[in-house]
Amino acid sequence: MHAVYEACGFGFGLQRQLTALGIHCYVVCPQKLDERNKRVKTDGVEAKALCLKLDRFVEGNRDALALVRVPTQAEEQKRAIHRQREQLVKARKRLEAQGRSLIVNHGIEPVNKWWKRRTFAALQVPAWMKELLQNTQPILLALEEKIRALTAQLQEAAISRQPRGLGLLSSVVIDREIGNWDRFKNRRRVSSYTGLCPGEYSSGNTRVQSCVTKHGNPRLRAALVETAWRLVRFQPEYRAVKKWRHLLAKGALATGAARKKAIVAVARQLAVDLWRIRTGRVAIETLGLIN
Repeated sequence: MHAVYEACGFGFGLQRQLTALGIHCYVVCPQKLDERNKRVKTDGVEAKALCLKLDRFVEGNRDALALVRVPTQAEEQKRAIHRQREQLVKARKRLEAQGRSLIVNHGIEPVNKWWKRRTFAALQVPAWMKELLQNTQPILLALEEKIRALTAQLQEAAISRQPRGLGLLSSVVIDREIGNWDRFKNRRRVSSYTGLCPGEYSSGNTRVQSCVTKHGNPRLRAALVETAWRLVRFQPEYRAVKKWRHLLAKGALATGAARKKAIVAVARQLAVDLWRIRTGRVAIETLGLIN
C-alpha cells in the first residue's frame, strides 16, 4: 500500500505512523496541482491529482513526485531548539518596535533598547506612557533571558574546531538544518538545497539566468549568507572570497546588486565546502581557511 501527502502542519508524525503500519508513505513539496488551470481547488481534486502522480511514481517515474526528506526524530528535536530561539528573537523585536512606535508617535526621540533596566529607569517620557511601556518591559526582559540561555546551549553543542569567522551559533544552525551531510551525493545537490542557484529561462540558442531560485531551506540560506559576510572580513585567503574580493572589499566600486550576487556566490560555495569538510573529503587548510 502506498500513500502520499504534501508537507504541511501535520509535520512528519503521520508519515512515521503510516510507515510503522507497513505503508509506503511519501511526503512531497506543496505545489500547484491544477495543471489544467481550471481554477478549481477542492480536497477531491487535489487528492486525485496527488494519486495520479503517486501512480506514475510507483510505476517507475521518479520525477513524478518532488519528495521531501523525512528527518529523524532526533534531528527534528535538535533543530527545534534554534528555531524556537529564532521565534523568540522575532517576538522580542516586535514588542520592542511597538514600544518605540508609541514613543515616536508622541513626538519623543526614540531610545535604543528602551526596555533595558538602566535605560528604562532613566527614560524621559510622560508618566502615562511609562506605565504603558511597563506592561511590555518585563516580557522583553524575560525573552532576552531565554534567548541568552538558548544561545549558550547551542554554542556549547558546536564543533570545537571551526574556521575563524564561521561562528559557533551559525555552524550549529547550518549543521542542524542540513541534518545529515552524507545524504548529498554531489555538490550540485548541496547547492540546490540551499536555493542559492540562479534561475534559468532558456530555449534554443537563448539562455537567460535570473535571480536565485530560493528553492530549499530558507533558514539555511539566511545562515549561509550571514556567515559569508563574516568570512569576507575574517577569511581573506578563502578561495571564494578571493574570487569576489573586487566586489566585496570595503570601498570597492560596485553596485548593490553586484555585491548581492557576489555574496550569494560566496555563500553557495561555502555550503559546498562545508559539505566537503563535514564528509571528510577535504581539509580546512586546503580551502584557504584558518582557525
